[in-house]
Amino acid sequence: MPLYEYECTSCQLKFELLRSFTLADEGISCPRCHNGARRKLSTFASFSRDSSGQTSRVSGSGSSCGSCAGSNCSSCG
Repeated sequence: MPLYEYECTSCQLKFELLRSFTLADEGISCPRCHNGARRKLSTFASFSRDSSGQTSRVSGSGSSCGSCAGSNCSSCG
């Protein structure tokens, strides 16, 4: 099952749910305030490492740092 991202329309809580494709667009309530939530467009980047250890982007955009989106982040692997 795919993992979908949602955001509450009232309290702006962002959360993820594993749901089947058939349920992806059906309504969902926020786990915090129980109001309606909408599905968000998920973005990602994919990287590959060759035998020399060099990292290159396979798909997506942006940097390899998903937590801060910076171009040089010592906390990213």
